[in-house]
Amino acid sequence: MTAVKLTLSVLAVLLVLAVALPFVRKPYWWVRMFDFPRAQIAAAAVVVLVLFGVVHVGFAEPGGVEWAIMGLLALATAYEVWRMLPYTRLAGVQTLDADGAAEGRSFRLVISNVLMENRDGERWLETVRAEDPDLVVAVETDAWWAETAGALKDRLPHAVELPQDDTYGMCLYSRLELEDVEVRHLVEDEVPSLWVLARLPGGDRVRFVFLHPRPPRPDIAQDSTLRDAELVLAARDIVDFDEPVVVAGDLNDVAWSYTTGLFQKKADLLDPRVGRGLFATFHAQHRWLRYPLDHVFHSDDFALVGLKRLGDVGSDHFPIAIELALDESKRPLQEAPDADSADDEEAAEMVEDAAAFKEEESEEEAEERKAADV
Repeated sequence: MTAVKLTLSVLAVLLVLAVALPFVRKPYWWVRMFDFPRAQIAAAAVVVLVLFGVVHVGFAEPGGVEWAIMGLLALATAYEVWRMLPYTRLAGVQTLDADGAAEGRSFRLVISNVLMENRDGERWLETVRAEDPDLVVAVETDAWWAETAGALKDRLPHAVELPQDDTYGMCLYSRLELEDVEVRHLVEDEVPSLWVLARLPGGDRVRFVFLHPRPPRPDIAQDSTLRDAELVLAARDIVDFDEPVVVAGDLNDVAWSYTTGLFQKKADLLDPRVGRGLFATFHAQHRWLRYPLDHVFHSDDFALVGLKRLGDVGSDHFPIAIELALDESKRPLQEAPDADSADDEEAAEMVEDAAAFKEEESEEEAEERKAADV
């Protein structure tokens, strides 16, 4: 019984630490990694809390230390549940449902991280075509994937193809006419983002921004400095657009993290998942370790027609399909979260940290980091 008590105490302390670490506003991978498994941590904390209570209350008189551990674990559990609550149907939605898509004022978008080494192109094409989207954006596209995905041009003739062999390739295929196409490298020369202006059939123009920033990676001790800066820099430009805006892509961050929340605030965008579900897209092969890494955010000009996660396409990510409709009547009823002065300071610090990182990184270290992507 002593060993059981000790084991439960250690597990409880570790879970409390896992909840507490993300409060540290630092880009270290061993801090940022705990942004991801909040649902898993909450589930584990509930189990340990129940067992801890049974063992210490049911079979012995708990002392002050045991009561303190139980109290901290209960608070940690409640906090994790509170952070996850917006991505359940118990919360109110940020994006209202469309009353009905007006003719020529809606579009369907599919976003997909294809996994560069995945070669199940036919299954991917079949899944995408079944959605009959107006736009498809694929990331991690090398030359093979650009050639394979190019088969979509029979339906989606307007294409921008940026194949790369380092997992940062990106391809866009569109039925909508693209009036303005710009490839930006916000932080790194090898990490592109795609900014396009598209015209809907009804004549409205929509600004699309597609992102795939560098992820934090425990396997090579890569922190989140560059990812965080890219999101902040993108948000600074997005908020100044006059046209309706849609931002999509694999952001290598979860919806409930501070960084993604900061991006959403600074860009003044809505999250259609809020009040509807997690829509966890990664990891496709691990049911109990899935997180929402693939995102769609939009300005308050849109209402939601439909949102769903698509099936397995051989990648470690599931694709996401979304249909949005322009509806000005919903604009005063939808409100994006606002950034405060602390958020502004944090955003500025993230950009400064990335600049310092790039300046201090040696040429050899940069080459090693890039080699790890291949």
